[in-house]
Amino acid sequence: MLRDTYIALACVAPLRVEYLMSITHGVDVEQLGQAVETITEEPEGGQFRFRAKTEWTDGLQCVTTIDDFDQAGERVHTQEFHVKGDEPEQILGKRSAPNAVELLLAALGSCLSVGYAANAAAMGIELRDLRFELEGDVDLRGFLGISEDVRAGYNTVTCTAYIDANASEEELAELRDRVEATSPLLDNITNAVPLETDVVPVQKGE
Repeated sequence: MLRDTYIALACVAPLRVEYLMSITHGVDVEQLGQAVETITEEPEGGQFRFRAKTEWTDGLQCVTTIDDFDQAGERVHTQEFHVKGDEPEQILGKRSAPNAVELLLAALGSCLSVGYAANAAAMGIELRDLRFELEGDVDLRGFLGISEDVRAGYNTVTCTAYIDANASEEELAELRDRVEATSPLLDNITNAVPLETDVVPVQKGE
């Protein structure tokens, strides 16, 4: 019953929920609190495995398909999403879609948006407007293998949150601390994640 709420909590748990209004800027605070309590009592309910499949299409273009995921070892099927990827013309692409590092910024912004909305609701803060502006600096000498002294990914990433809410500066600072302490994407970016890779030879059509 709380499966949809579990999904939303992927970017916000754990939360300290203050039961004030039942619905705050579209977030069901009571259901949110119930989900937190359920996962606290039954930790396996908070165990998720997400997956994506990316297929090269042409040139520097690709399409990633996202559909099912696992919760507590059970496969959950939802609607299928398709995320296109490309490169700017200046990097030999056709600019038909964002590139991977831009999608990383989008993923971070999406995760922070969920975190701010849920945590604000849990704190009794009513959001009137919320947006994020994110930037990242990349030196292509790393990607192109020109210099081993230059990292391939972002050198720096900046994120500014613009918030209109019925909250003091102190409350917004606490909100920020809560979100940044529990954001999965922020954690993935700022801490090394174990990564296993493999290459499997196949014939087209298999």
